[in-house]
Amino acid sequence: MTDDTLDHADEAPAGQGGARGADGQDAPGPKIIDERFERRIVMTVPDRHNAKLRKIMARVNADDDLYALWIASNVNAVERLNMSDHGPVHVKIVMNMAVRMLRLLDDAGIVPGVIADYGMSVQDAEVVVALGALLHDIGISIHRDDHESFSLFLAESKLRQILPEVYGPREEAIVRSEVLHTIISHRSGGRPLTIEAGVVRIADSLDMAKGRSRIPFEAGSLSIHSVSAAAVESVSIDAGAEQPIRITVELSNSAGLFQLDQLLREKLGGSGLEPYLEIQAKLGEEEKRLLTDFRL
Repeated sequence: MTDDTLDHADEAPAGQGGARGADGQDAPGPKIIDERFERRIVMTVPDRHNAKLRKIMARVNADDDLYALWIASNVNAVERLNMSDHGPVHVKIVMNMAVRMLRLLDDAGIVPGVIADYGMSVQDAEVVVALGALLHDIGISIHRDDHESFSLFLAESKLRQILPEVYGPREEAIVRSEVLHTIISHRSGGRPLTIEAGVVRIADSLDMAKGRSRIPFEAGSLSIHSVSAAAVESVSIDAGAEQPIRITVELSNSAGLFQLDQLLREKLGGSGLEPYLEIQAKLGEEEKRLLTDFRL
């Protein structure tokens, strides 16, 4: 795997759709806890020889408690609320997108917060982004409402277990604070103060391809949110021609523009990344029909 290749979740890579159940399974249904762990999603991201990030990923993948929180988050989101995926597949995709964006910004000379303010390294910024992405939704294991706040205290406890594997007490406190900042900043109306928080916020909104929307759409949730998400075929992140990052969204139906015009625009505003992104949508020559009937 090259340094610039995103490592997406096996069950549903970003941009390829795929089956995404409450724990990465192919089909919903009653499952005991051990069954939900059977097809565990391994959290991986190209590490670019970042030893700190590699150690963090090893610790994350050995943590049954953390994986159970992702499962519980998706049970609440998918099985109880008929929402889109918020579990291990989602956070893995967000992590890879966020780290990819951070590296493109670094290549363009854009300085992350931990470097500008604390003299740390881009490797430390990658750790902040990766953990922020992995932990940003674990509060949904408690409740969807105000989940960002719930994520904070769950993540704080989890970070105190993970970070001492890599950092001394002083650096650990800084990294922990920076990760928690990325988590609270992804909420609606959030105000990122760092590049790291901005990329987690934007990456979260970019997991919009049809694989994520399959569950509510096929369950009959016919809203502009579910239909527009079903129209998104793929999302790609590359170096831009005029700005450091180009985001390309492939659509099968023009309804997908709602995802960009309303949802992505909201996340972009105030993210701090506005000057660094080129965003374009591409629609195929023939639009795919998504609905045959709609009733209020």
